Amino acid sequence: MMGLLATAMERQLLRPLDVQFARMLADGQPAPVQLATALVSAASGAGNVCLPLTELHPDFLFDGRDPALAHALWDLAGLPDSAAWQQGLLASPAVGDGRETTPLVLQYQRLYLQRNWLSEVRVAAFFAGNHVVDIHTDPLAVRRVLDRLFSPLDAEVDWQKVAAAVALTRRVSVISGGPGTGKTTTVAKLLAAMLLLHEGDKPLRIQLAAPTGKAAARLTESLRSALSKLPLEEAQQRHLPREATTLHRLLGAVPDSQRLRYHQGNPLHLDVLVVDEASMVDLPMMANLVLALPATAQVIFLGDRDQLASVEAGAVLGDICRFAARGYSAQRVEELEQLTGYRLVASSDVSPAVADSLCLLQKSYRFDQHSGIGIVARAVNSGEERQVRQVLQDEHDDLHCLPLALEEDYQQMLAQCVAGYSDYLQAVAQGQDASQVLAAFNRFRLLCALRDGALRDGPFGVAGLNGRIEQVLQQAGLIHRSRNPTNPWYSGRPVMIARNDALLGVFNGDIGITMPNEAGELRVYFQLPDGQMKPVSPSRLPPHETAYAMTVHKSQGSEFDHTALVLPNAFLPVLTRDLVYTAVTRARTQLSLYAEISILCRAVRTPTRRFSGLEIRILAGG
Repeated sequence: MMGLLATAMERQLLRPLDVQFARMLADGQPAPVQLATALVSAASGAGNVCLPLTELHPDFLFDGRDPALAHALWDLAGLPDSAAWQQGLLASPAVGDGRETTPLVLQYQRLYLQRNWLSEVRVAAFFAGNHVVDIHTDPLAVRRVLDRLFSPLDAEVDWQKVAAAVALTRRVSVISGGPGTGKTTTVAKLLAAMLLLHEGDKPLRIQLAAPTGKAAARLTESLRSALSKLPLEEAQQRHLPREATTLHRLLGAVPDSQRLRYHQGNPLHLDVLVVDEASMVDLPMMANLVLALPATAQVIFLGDRDQLASVEAGAVLGDICRFAARGYSAQRVEELEQLTGYRLVASSDVSPAVADSLCLLQKSYRFDQHSGIGIVARAVNSGEERQVRQVLQDEHDDLHCLPLALEEDYQQMLAQCVAGYSDYLQAVAQGQDASQVLAAFNRFRLLCALRDGALRDGPFGVAGLNGRIEQVLQQAGLIHRSRNPTNPWYSGRPVMIARNDALLGVFNGDIGITMPNEAGELRVYFQLPDGQMKPVSPSRLPPHETAYAMTVHKSQGSEFDHTALVLPNAFLPVLTRDLVYTAVTRARTQLSLYAEISILCRAVRTPTRRFSGLEIRILAGG
């Protein structure tokens, strides 16, 4: 078995880590155990929390990329079915059912790495609870506050108002919505409602957080703007939060360690926590967060359930929001109708408690019915391939598609990058303020799908695209790179941090622009969540990369006036509906698609598959 697993590694179907894990844990054990151990490691590396036993079949192995090798592995494993897998795995000393500590855990016909299982158990227990909070005043007072903050009643349900009512009456709530549905506006009014209902009481300790530094900075900026428009007195405004932080900073991540300053034994000092871009929060981080919350705190999760899940294991927001399809319980509908004045429909089925803590914002205020970006985003999200083809054929001022059929098409894409980045590079040359330069840089961005493996350096990979963009910018006289090939630094170079450095105050995904300081020395300027600019010497930066092109994953939490997406000219498993939807919804006013229509549409037909047991575990009570 180990020989065939090594062959799979050589063909890049398994990682060296997967094979070494199987060798360390299952060497000398039956062939099925060796195979399952390698595959559960690979599944975790692909972002799955677990490996369902139903996936242990040659038709699913390696995503169909090497059927011959898949069947050879199966023959050697003895052609087991689900019952045989269950029996054989539990007979291994490396596998348990959760009652004792073992490296692997088998529950609900799903095989877990022990750490993923433990994280899922903790998160499920948190969301399965009945998170009802006492309303500090009577429902009529809540109704008056909501009526004051939201527009007068209309025939159409104001789901922002419903979302605020949901969050005011639950210790834990989840508000999900696509681009322009008003998540930030909703939270601003929700926080104002909390303050108005707590007048005379001890001031609320409110904290804002997001998974990355740029998402935290964006939340800070957008929420500050929304709060300034609310009908609150100056004294009340002072109690509202003005700055968001990253989840790593919030939990007190200890540099070069897995330890956190805040945990179950030392909970966070807060009354209300708002977590934005929750789709990016992976399962281990979510487990750490819920353990660190005080028992009486309220937490509101914001995000778009249809965006890409985190790069790490889990898709917690997506799993939780599936319960929204079950609808509210009859008791919950009666309560929300009393608080909002809107008529709602109760579920005909028995809803789990978590369903009463959710609200989906359903109206986009950013894109009108004629917006090409809005139409294609909805079509992609619904998997409507025919509608996607139609909107790309129609003429829309905000949407352009160019198939990369010829070398001339690729050069046209690079020319678009020169035009898109020229404003910020001219601002650098003119010596403008770093905050102005960074704002200009964020008006345009090229997104791509390929970030790992040999394809990373090709014409459609993030490294290859960055190299080619640098070449055309140099030819246009917009940047001046060093003739020394070992020196990558030049004025105007944008860089993205690839690893957290809490001591330095920069985190994975943060973007900075290289500029000379007053002494003429190159510094990389990063925007902090409070809007201030932080200069850092290039020699002090943790691992980083050039960031003219960035992956769609890394673009989450950001928006750009003009977003361009380039897809490879051959289909790959990484091309999914969620990836295309996330890229499309990064665009505010202009979207350029550089892709073969057949490749794009196949991606639209391919939803991301993330395996977990969170949903079934919550239904079982955690």
